[in-house]
Amino acid sequence: MKLSLAQTQALSKLAQHLYSFLPGKAHPFADQEISFQGVANALGLNRFWPGGSKLPAITQLLTDTLQYESNRLCPLLVEIVQKGIMYRQKGNPITYEEMNKLNDLIAQVGFKIPELHDLKFLNSLPRKPSKPEGDLDAVALSDKAILELRSKILKLVSLPPQERGFEFEEFLKDLFEVFGLAPRSSFRLVGEQIDGSFQFQGETYLVEATWQNEQIGQDRLLVFSGKVGGKAKWSRGLLISYSGFSSEGLEAFSRGKATNIVCMDGLDLHGLLQAKLRLGTVLERKVRRAAETNEAYVSIRELFPSVP
Repeated sequence: MKLSLAQTQALSKLAQHLYSFLPGKAHPFADQEISFQGVANALGLNRFWPGGSKLPAITQLLTDTLQYESNRLCPLLVEIVQKGIMYRQKGNPITYEEMNKLNDLIAQVGFKIPELHDLKFLNSLPRKPSKPEGDLDAVALSDKAILELRSKILKLVSLPPQERGFEFEEFLKDLFEVFGLAPRSSFRLVGEQIDGSFQFQGETYLVEATWQNEQIGQDRLLVFSGKVGGKAKWSRGLLISYSGFSSEGLEAFSRGKATNIVCMDGLDLHGLLQAKLRLGTVLERKVRRAAETNEAYVSIRELFPSVP
């Protein structure tokens, strides 16, 4: 069937909403069906799952299914919800509000799935607590503070390497101070990386940050994890790579011993500023996901689906 522009736009929104329901592909030692790739394989729609970046892959899976096998879109969505409930049952369950939004988005595509509208099912889901003033996720920062931080990080890409290092150092100092996580020892530039530490919720975090163009691989992850492991037992690590991390390195690292570090990349930094999230809340979510899955890096957009 030929898709309308409205359907194409609705499918894009639907893919974004479903992003946090499942991982793109399962951890090697986990149930392989509890992933978007696994659902596609189980339903015989694997030819519509291109792999690669998660959001474009979800969008293509939904779009191609509707375009070429429209009668299978509803079973696909039901299966994603069922597997998503299993995947997120510990610590971050799918909520009543998320399902209501999902049903609205499905309606925009032109469908209604009775199973997902069943009141008994919907009422069995947890509801998001109403947020008091002083939202736990969003922080009341002045527009000036946000603009200054965003301006500093946007400027990084146009600077020569050495100058970029010093500017990234200053950005991190300001970032941690703005969010009330002033480092116990100042961030300092050493060679091509920035080192520091801070204390959060009674835990000491060692910080290492890099602005290099290359993505960080398994070797660098192992070195930093070893550095943290060589300190006191209660130490943790935050590794910040502006250019991100290689998927192969992250996967190999997760198959080793239990992680004592969590990671952030440049997109995380941009996202938390754009959404005005508390840095502490982001750390809490990353640490909890690492405890559940042993993944050192999970993107902020997966942890906070509302981040644009």
